[in-house]
Amino acid sequence: MNPPGPKAELQRYLQEAREALLRKLEGLPEYDARRPLTPTGTNLLGLVKHVASVELGYLGETFGRPSGEPLPWFADDAEPNADMWATSEQSRADIIELYRRAWAHSDATIAALDLDAVGQVPWWPAERNVVTLHRVLVHLIAETNRHAGHADIVRELIDGEVGLRTTNDNLPSEDESWWSAYNTRLERAAREGRTST
Repeated sequence: MNPPGPKAELQRYLQEAREALLRKLEGLPEYDARRPLTPTGTNLLGLVKHVASVELGYLGETFGRPSGEPLPWFADDAEPNADMWATSEQSRADIIELYRRAWAHSDATIAALDLDAVGQVPWWPAERNVVTLHRVLVHLIAETNRHAGHADIVRELIDGEVGLRTTNDNLPSEDESWWSAYNTRLERAAREGRTST
């Protein structure tokens, strides 16, 4: 059996990051999927909306393959951070479906182009806005994983759900008392480290 080529590998890593991000919405009531949990308003549904929008740009306009999806939150007169939260009119299903349509459009772009295909990122500075599909895929994998990491933390703050998958949380199998003692130990080390410098 032949190993997958570089493009297939990059696409696989992108898809894994996409799915990890969406998994963080599973089983949550509507309010918890939307509510801000950091001082800057980070919320799960907003992360999905943002990543869907960004992916449509990088694997759409950048390569002259616009999706035709209306993204009014990116309009010149849109309020700041409009892509980072769901309005009351935007349903969870709408945003998830937008993300899935972004996947389909992006995957078609990936299939149609070679890794060395050249595009131009309109929102990057002119001195570095000429890119290849390879560079954009690496960028999107990093961006999607970064936001999936944000989603990991937000989800843990909501209901304690952690890890990559329900069946594989990538954490030690310890009970609540172990985790409490672990956190106490980390807090002690943090305080001692702070005073020793």
